[in-house]
Amino acid sequence: MTDPVFFAPARPFSVSEIAGATGAELTDPSHGGRLITAIAPASEGGEGKLVFVEGRRNAPLLGGLTAAAVLCSADLARLVPRDVATLVTPRPQRAFALVGRLLYPSAARPQPFTGETGVSPRAFVADGAQLEENVIVEAGAAVGPGAAIGAGTVVAANAVVGPNAQIGRDCFIGPCATVQCAMIGNRVVIHGGAQIGREGFGFVAGPRGAERVPQIGRVIIQDDVEIGANTTVDRGALGDTVIGEGTKIDNLVQIAHNAKIGRGCLIAGNVGLSGSVTLGDFVQIGGGAGIADHLTVGTGAKLAAASGLMHDIPPGENWIGAPAAPAKQKLREFALMRRLGKGSEGGRNGE
Repeated sequence: MTDPVFFAPARPFSVSEIAGATGAELTDPSHGGRLITAIAPASEGGEGKLVFVEGRRNAPLLGGLTAAAVLCSADLARLVPRDVATLVTPRPQRAFALVGRLLYPSAARPQPFTGETGVSPRAFVADGAQLEENVIVEAGAAVGPGAAIGAGTVVAANAVVGPNAQIGRDCFIGPCATVQCAMIGNRVVIHGGAQIGREGFGFVAGPRGAERVPQIGRVIIQDDVEIGANTTVDRGALGDTVIGEGTKIDNLVQIAHNAKIGRGCLIAGNVGLSGSVTLGDFVQIGGGAGIADHLTVGTGAKLAAASGLMHDIPPGENWIGAPAAPAKQKLREFALMRRLGKGSEGGRNGE
């Protein structure tokens, strides 16, 4: 449940305001003045709460629903109790997320941790660093010489911005995150503990053991990227590691040197991208998947959770499994294995 100690709503919103903001159709205009004070899951609801129900498999939630209003698709509207305001929209979850951002703006974007403004007297900013207006550098943070930070950016407690790193405007560098050898665009969010621009795993076998290969490239992060907590993005060995505009990366992801990630990609937690992997635009990768080095995943392709990729994926295709293969092919293989398993069980039972 939401807790006003951590996230208090900005103000109540009427059902009519929510209809206008989301483009949803209010089926009974008499409910338009009802106030929404919080959001909740449909399984809990409650007085003054807005919920959403999406997909026919969730339709049973509407039977005993108690809430001020519900966002749902047109085919489910007839199942909503008469005392609940019904907002019809083709994409209920997306509309619900928009309302959540309106109600809880502080939860939609990370906020400073210490409440300080400007440069904390307990922070370190090197001579020669350039900070534009309204930059916040919290206690314990460090900004190296030659670094440049754009207006409105927050460098949270104990974060480190390395020498000559460039960070755009309205960014957030989370607590204990490190940014070095990096050029970062505007409105980028880097959550706590993330390591941006560290040296990659560059070693070559030698007569006396592994020898280090210097990693002298950069990390380029374009506008509106979000990088989760404790994710690592290695700098390039010779060229650059690049993350395209609008890409969202979950926690605990490893992105190795010279990876090239396109625009609008979604990468879930515990994914590992090996060196020189290329992702096209709008690629989606499920949690725990791994991609071998120098592979290409085409624009719009999807790789399922826990998959292990050892071949290129053409644009738009959906691959699953380990080793990964096109989904239809892999599902046929799974079905065959099940049939073979059942056959062997029948043989043993007949002996």
